[in-house]
Order: sequence, then C-alpha cells, then structure tokens
Amino acid sequence: MELNSVVESLENQSILVTGATGFLAKLFVEKLLRVQPNLKQLFLLIRAPNSASAAQRFDKEVSGEVFRVLRAKHGVRYNNFLSEKVTPIPGDMRLENLGINDSNLINKIWKEVDVVTNFAATTKFDERYDDAFRTNTMGAKHVLEFSKKCERLRLLLHISTAYVCGEKSGLILENPLRMGETPNRKNSPELNIEVEMKLVSGRLNELKANQASQKEEMIAMKEFGLERARLFGWPNTYVFTKAMGEMIMGESNGHDLNVVILRPTIVTSTLKEPFPGWTEGVRTIDTNFLTFGKGKIRCVPANAQSVMDVIPGDFVVNAAIIAMVTHANRPSDGDDKPFIYHTSSSAKAPLHSTKLIHYAYQYFSKNPMMSPPLKGESFGKPIKVSYPIIFPTINSFLFFFYATCVFPIKVMLLLNTILGDYFHDICSTAERKINLLLRLIDLYKPYAFFRGIFDDSNTARLRMEARLNEAEAITFYFDPKCINWDDYFMNVHIPGLVKYVFK
Repeated sequence: MELNSVVESLENQSILVTGATGFLAKLFVEKLLRVQPNLKQLFLLIRAPNSASAAQRFDKEVSGEVFRVLRAKHGVRYNNFLSEKVTPIPGDMRLENLGINDSNLINKIWKEVDVVTNFAATTKFDERYDDAFRTNTMGAKHVLEFSKKCERLRLLLHISTAYVCGEKSGLILENPLRMGETPNRKNSPELNIEVEMKLVSGRLNELKANQASQKEEMIAMKEFGLERARLFGWPNTYVFTKAMGEMIMGESNGHDLNVVILRPTIVTSTLKEPFPGWTEGVRTIDTNFLTFGKGKIRCVPANAQSVMDVIPGDFVVNAAIIAMVTHANRPSDGDDKPFIYHTSSSAKAPLHSTKLIHYAYQYFSKNPMMSPPLKGESFGKPIKVSYPIIFPTINSFLFFFYATCVFPIKVMLLLNTILGDYFHDICSTAERKINLLLRLIDLYKPYAFFRGIFDDSNTARLRMEARLNEAEAITFYFDPKCINWDDYFMNVHIPGLVKYVFK
C-alpha cells in the first residue's frame, strides 16, 4: 500500500502505549514525538497507584537521557510540549481494563485511541512463573480485550520476540502461532493456557499452605516456570509465556480487529537515533561484555557456525512505526490471524558468536575498565584482559569447567569435613559462584549455539510497500544490510554500554 508520507499519517493520531517505562517503548515514544510533533495524544500506561505517581515515574524513568535530542529541539517549550502531547496513565496491564480505575479516563481512551501498542513484558529468562504468566500471557489478553472496546481503533501492535519459535534450526518463517501449538509437538502434552493458569494458582496455594518463605517461594516459582517451559519445548519461562501471549493475540474471536505482531531478535543499543549507543540495563549479550571487561572470562563456549541474531533498538522502533502506519491504513481483510514481522539480522547480515568474543577482547584491550580503588588509593588500576579459550561445543566446555573448577571445589569440601571449617568460607563462596555460573550457562546455552535463521520476507516487503521517499527512508531505516558490525560493536555498542550501563 502506497503512503504519501509516514510522518503525515501520524498527524493527529492518538496512541496508547503499554510498558511505557521499558527500553523499546521509550525509543518508540521519543521517535514519534520527534518526527511528528502534531500527534494528537500519547497515552502511556505506567504501573502506578495514581496519576501523581504515574507522572513521577514518567519524569524519572521515561523522559530522561533518551529525550535529550527532543529536549534540545524544543528548548524552553519542552515541558509544555510534553504536557500537551503525553498523558501518563496509572494502571497495570496484568489486570482487567489495564488496571485503569478512572472511568472518565477509560471512556476517553476508548473514544479517542486510533492505535494500541503493547510493549509491556518481563524479559528475565527465569522469571517467577506467576509473574511472567500474569505479564506476558494474561497481560496480552487484557490488552486485546481492552482494544476491542476502542471505538475508532485501527490497529493493535504487539511486541513479542522471535524466540517464541523455541530451539529450532534452519529457516524460521514469519508464521503466527496457533493456540496450543508447541515446538516439541510430538513429545509434549497438549498445551492449554487455562490449565497453566490453574497450575500457577495451585502451586502458589501449595507453597503458602506449606508456609514457604518468600525466598523459597521465589525459587520454587522460578523452577516451576522453567519446568513447564521445557516440558513443551521452550528453553525458558520468558519465551514460553510470550508464546502463549501470541496465541491469545491470534484469538480475536471474530472481532474486526487488525493485529500485527513484531518479533525482534536480541535487541541491542541504538545505531543512530536519537543518538548512537544509547541503552539501559544489562541485556542478553551484555553480561558477557561486562564480565569480559572485568577480566573474569578465561574460557567460553562459542561456535563459529552459530548465529547471534542482534538488532539495534532504533531498527525495531522504525519497523514498528512503519508496520503501524501501513496496517492502520489498510482495512481489515476479516482474517483473524495476526500479521507477523521478524525484525532480525540473520537473513541479511548474519553475525556469528565468535565475533562477539573478538569485539570484547579488542575493545577492552585498548580501553580497559578500571578496578575499584584499594583502601587509601584514589584510583583503581586498568584491568588486563586475555583472549579466552573457545570451546566449540557445550559438552567440551562443561568437561573443562568441571575438571578445573567443580572437581577441585568438591575435593576442598571433602577436606573441609575432615579438617574442620578451615576451608568453609572459601568453599561456600566458590560453590555459590559455580552454581550461579552453571545456571547462567543453562539459560544462555540455547542462544550461544542457535542455528536458526529468521526469515524476514514480510519485513522486506514492508519496506517496499511503504514506498518511502528518500528522506523518509533515511528517517525510518531498518534494513540490517546497512549495519557494519565491526564499526557498530567497537565504536557504538560497547562504548554505549560503558557510558550508560557499566559507568
């Protein structure tokens, strides 16, 4: 569908954004306000008990560093501009009607909103099952039901993850998930979301009846989530609950509603906008960079054939805006299946796992992090890094790890029982660190050795259908072929991590 102008299509639009305090949602809100100041209204759903608290969270968590270009653009009118265009909404998408208690405000949103965008999610791989289920699965249901009540709604845009596919290899198509469909179809029982909801409640009630402590309850619910995910063929609780959320989004029950699902891969810092390298929080692959910079990586499992599919955050946001405008201007064809877009790089500009190790070594060799200063010192010392031993399979890595780390600690624990508590503190600390590392290896293993390639045919057609003129093609770039990975990691992403996250 040809559009005269993406920017013009955004004029006078009212958009509801859930998960407004998250990384991608902040980029999305900032980009909309920067390219189209004549938006009618952005309603930002923020988890808060009242309007004052929602406004405070917006000021503190949303309109911060990432808005600095927008702030400079509007100068002294910046605060007035934001107050005119942005309405923070206290609520909670885990509840019916998104937890919005003000009936007048609900009616206003239902009457005015043109597009609903669902960015809300909890992304921890081993999140408590009850929390992940309420947010990623039931949250999607509440957003869908709320959207059906919006009188002039033209589109519901749901942000998911490409890894709802499970642990697959080969070409992974942009196909919607059917209700109850699992990656492990032959060997897993039937997936029923209602049953999962009852199981969550039942396990919580069981833990409370047994008077489990908060820590015991947390550990039990984390393990329960991983157990249920792996039973059906997903590697962790995050992608499992996001997959069930997608299934719900696909069940519009005959309602004439346009649903588009965007599936990003591993989202990293911005390539260009609003400025290069902006990010927040230690994201999926960033744990490795942080650990490497601290000089704590001596060996690592990685394979030159494994694909590490990363995509800068501004690419995801630009794809989201183009998909939103394109489908909002396209009448519903009556098909209740959502339209799927992969925002990924593996099909056009594949990046292999071993390259990340090279980037980390190259960067921190030239730009070492500083150790904490010792007592009496004003400054720490540069941390030296060395190129790690690379193990091409997880089994070879684990053999080395057990032989050099786990087995010596077990010997020391045995000596501890013979010689008394001499080794107790050393052994306890080492054992905790080893158990943590083993858990991290278990969680990240599916992605370190991922062999799938994400088809992005729909996304490629989206670029063509939008018919962007030259200026808008530059403004809404999201073609991964333009990414130079060497330059991006060495001059943008890792420096951005050091500046905004590691500090």
